[in-house]
Amino acid sequence: MYALISLVKIVIALVLLLTAVAYSVWLERKVVGHIQNRWGPTRVGPFGLLQPLADGAKFLFKEDLTPPYVYKPLYIAAPMISVIFALTSIAVIPIGNSITVGGIRTPLQIADVNIGLLIVLGITSMGVYGIALAGWSSNSKYSLLGSLRASAQMVSYEIALGLSLIGVLIMSGSFSLREIVDAQGGTFWGFIPRWNIFQGQFVAFFIYLMAAFAETNRIPFDLPEAETELVAGYHTEYSAMKFAMFFMAEYANMITVACLASLLFLGGWHGPLFGPAWLQELLPIAWFALRIFGFLFLYIWIRGTLPRFRYDQLMSFGWKFLFPLAIANLVITALIVALKA
Repeated sequence: MYALISLVKIVIALVLLLTAVAYSVWLERKVVGHIQNRWGPTRVGPFGLLQPLADGAKFLFKEDLTPPYVYKPLYIAAPMISVIFALTSIAVIPIGNSITVGGIRTPLQIADVNIGLLIVLGITSMGVYGIALAGWSSNSKYSLLGSLRASAQMVSYEIALGLSLIGVLIMSGSFSLREIVDAQGGTFWGFIPRWNIFQGQFVAFFIYLMAAFAETNRIPFDLPEAETELVAGYHTEYSAMKFAMFFMAEYANMITVACLASLLFLGGWHGPLFGPAWLQELLPIAWFALRIFGFLFLYIWIRGTLPRFRYDQLMSFGWKFLFPLAIANLVITALIVALKA
């Protein structure tokens, strides 16, 4: 029975994640369209809601061209590496408390491990190999430059991102994502939630947010795909479904980043509970989903608002501002926790 429940959770998680990835693209096109005073998708289905299905069918049936000069094994493997690592991290992310299925109490999580945060960081950091190999195996200068930019950018911002999370770990005393969320339960002063962002980790949240934009190659940090300089960057030589897989990985990483931000800084699934018992079991999922939607909307809003940085500005911001700020936040947090002990 436990194996069957685990299998069902895996299938549901993959279906929900892939659906969310598809409709994140639709949401981005609609929101940016309204920001720029246009409609976005309207032709396929009501409000263009069937546009993701049409795009998926187009990529599936589009001619898959492979340039003759590429290193074929890695050229084919690169998009697979990117999308596999992007989808795998969802396995250890909890989306709520626990529910009862067939008389068995099961957590809303595929794998509840006590080092969940380390696993997510390890898996997501491997995604850079897909981008680096795509650029190198394409045997194209534009692709290689884009992949080198992506590698340098991800390594640089990974350090600041990791340091921003250490303050949260010091306060919660655990690598378990579920225990980190549990430590943020309740309120202080009677009305302020005990979320980490309200317990002195606002600077860490800012660092995490900026690093996450760079980690996922999103505007204003989308230098690996700078069309005006690189003719689209590391995926220049890709087409059809292999091209789509890179974008699937990007949007799946956006969702993972939003999940982690919600779990580590904004109380995860904590929120007001009311109504019958079945509703109280489902409401935490709704609060968690709302937080994720808020982050995705912020991603899209920034894309429709800010211009792209220059590459030297991008690297300077990471190494000369975010990195020292993360070190300072870590030292101050450790001192405060030590003094309280």
